[in-house]
Order: sequence, then C-alpha cells, then structure tokens
Amino acid sequence: MTTPVTMPEVDPAQPPPPEYLPDYDRFITEDDAPVDNFFSEKQQRLLTEPLYSADVAARLGRPLLAAANVGIFFGEGEPAIVPDALLSLDVRLADDLWPKPNRSYFIWRFAKPPDVVVEIVSNREGGELDRKRTRYAQLGVGYCLVFDPQRLLGTELLRCYELRGRTYTPCDSPILPDVGLGARLWDGEYEGVQAVWLRWCDRDGNLIPTGAELAAQERQRAEVEHARAEAEQQRAEAERQRAERLAARLRALGIDPDAEA
Repeated sequence: MTTPVTMPEVDPAQPPPPEYLPDYDRFITEDDAPVDNFFSEKQQRLLTEPLYSADVAARLGRPLLAAANVGIFFGEGEPAIVPDALLSLDVRLADDLWPKPNRSYFIWRFAKPPDVVVEIVSNREGGELDRKRTRYAQLGVGYCLVFDPQRLLGTELLRCYELRGRTYTPCDSPILPDVGLGARLWDGEYEGVQAVWLRWCDRDGNLIPTGAELAAQERQRAEVEHARAEAEQQRAEAERQRAERLAARLRALGIDPDAEA
C-alpha cells in the first residue's frame, strides 16, 4: 500500500516557496518596444511620479508600488498583460531589481494582483474595454480606469470600473474607497504641454502634487515667509524711527526721555 503524497501547507498571503516557482528564464519581461506616443509617455509618468514625490505611502500609512508600462504575469506559459500604469498597495519592490523574478509584476511573488490598473487609449485596437478589461477582472484587479483623451471609444473621457464578484461594474465615482485615493481629469499644463490629463487625487478630490508642483509650493511658501519677515523688519524700523523722533522732541522741551517717571 502506497502512502498518499501530502502537499505542504502554503500561506496564501506569502510568496510561494522556491520549489513552487517557475523557470523565470521562460518569461519575456521586456521586449524593448517603445511606448506609442509622447502624450502617453508623459501621462504614464504623471500617474507614477507624484505618488512617490508626495510620499502618498506615508499619507495612506501603507507601502505602495506604482509603475508604468510594466507587465503583469499571472501564469506560467501565459504572456504578460501590460497596463499603461498600475498601483498596488501593501507591497514593496525587491532591493535588487535586476534578477529576472524582480523585473516584472509576478502576481505569485507579490501574493496579490494590483489594486488599480490604468489604460490610456491611443487607438481602437487596444482592447481596453473588452479583452484587457476582461483579463484584469479575471486576475482580481480591484479597479480598472480607462482614459480616452481622444474619445476614440465613445464620448466619455474617463471610465472607472470596480470589481464586484468576478466582473466589473461602473464605479459610482472615480474615488476608490478601497485604495484611499481617487482619479480625476485635470485641464492644465504638464511639462510644457497644455491638455486634459488624468491625475490621482485624495478622497476629497484634491490633486496629488507632482515633484515640480511641490517645489513650486515650497518656493511660494519661502517667498511668503520672506515677505512676512521683511514686512516685520520694516515695521520694527518704523517703530524705532518713531521712538527716536519722539525722544528728540522731548529733549527739545528739556525732558529726558530716558528718565524714569
């Protein structure tokens, strides 16, 4: 009588043990294909850089990973699906990013799918509203945002979908309660380009600032503080001169201004 094979217990909240891991050399983690246009490139950075510059992880009290144009791998033998941007909470990058297992978003290594994926529509062949959206739902990605700046897929600039069960339904609003952040459209200038952009915001709709905006805010605060200090200095100097004129008039009347009353 043969003894049945007993599988070791695996903690689903932790990456799988090494014996369960695939041969990472079989995965194509980068193919050197460029992004499709300058707008998408800038938009991708606008969805990642502010989250780090503004230290949103500290605001949320949770570590986060934000990345652009990085593949999500979900099974051996399956090609990656590549969102324009992703956000994943409660995960950290490895210290060394060069080993192949650390180069992409392998769901089994992070022990969870991303919380949010963002698709930027640049043509009608990307499958953002069908093929890719269906796959993200199957992977368990909590929210899927589709930004269509040219309205190639319809009249809506921004579509937000929330995972309910195993399918996506339209969000009540682009504020994502499970993430603690939201997304909103912003008509403004970014890196010299005036356009309508998609940006992260807090629960109240306040934009998460870029590094450049934070630096500008700091300069403005410094200028205000400098102006306040100069005004205080001018008030002190005017008070000193007033006191000197008063003392001179008292002396002209034969009164010692320094004498005690």
